[in-house]
Formats: sequence, structure tokens, C-alpha cells
Amino acid sequence: MVGSRSAGSMSNNDHEGWRGFRIDQIKSKAKNSVLQLMPNLITINAGSNDCIQDFDIERIGKRMSNMLDVIWTASPNSTIILSNLILSLDTEVESRIKWANDQFRGIALSKQSEGRRIVFADMHSQWGPKENDISDGTHPNDQGYYKMAKIWYKSILEAIAKGFIS
Repeated sequence: MVGSRSAGSMSNNDHEGWRGFRIDQIKSKAKNSVLQLMPNLITINAGSNDCIQDFDIERIGKRMSNMLDVIWTASPNSTIILSNLILSLDTEVESRIKWANDQFRGIALSKQSEGRRIVFADMHSQWGPKENDISDGTHPNDQGYYKMAKIWYKSILEAIAKGFIS
């Protein structure tokens, strides 16, 4: 695990997660950290704050695609696991999340067709967090994080099976 930040009690707890950031803000951080750290696997769960803030939702897919391109420019052989967003208990935010999720799924398919090393992790599915797994209307509780972890793990195994991770 690499990153400029650390969290949690496990011994290898480096990461590059930025709570509260929008995609454009994460892209700025990723531009420098990916070039410096050269990770071979990058997990991305971004866009919830864009949806909560109703920030340029019409272009959320374009901004995500641009961020992926910045990452691959810095580290061309890296594998990206791109997730969509978990549900929100706020109906207006949820409608924006559904729009974003459609965009993210399309981006993953498009990048796959370009030969990029990308796996889509579907967090807004029957296996993802449900209403009772959301602690504050937005963030998952422990059970919700457990469900997300299982989806991340399955996606990592898929990337390994496809020969994306070296």
C-alpha cells in the first residue's frame, strides 16, 4: 500500500484517500502522488461529494475520465479498479448518484475497449450497502464497509485473473 497519508491500525496503512474531496480535487492530488509513488493497482471511489454538492453533475463522467487519463499518463501500466457510488438516503443526491453511476460504468467499458487495465466494482448493486448499512445518510456503517470490502476484493481477484496485476 502506498500513499502520502495513513489511517487505521494495520501496519501497512498508507493510502491516498481524501475525504470530502470532489473528483477535480482528487485529480490534483493524484497527478503528483501517482507519478511519485508509481502504484501498480489503484482503487477509486470518487464522486459522492460531487453528487452531494451538486457540482457540475452533467460533466461528472468527463471529469472522471480525465482523472483516469491523468493517472495512466503518470503510470501507464497501472491497473485501476473504478467503483460506482453507494446509495444515498437523500433522494435528490441519490438521483445524481444514479446518473454518475451510469457514467462511471460507461467509462469503464470504454476504457476496457481501449485496452486499458480497468475493472469496474459495482457498489450500487445487490451486494453493496443497503439503507440499513448507511450510518448518516451518506457514509456506510461497519456492515456497509464490510460489503464494500467484499466487492473490492472480488474486483482485485478479477484484475488478477485478467493478468492486470504484476
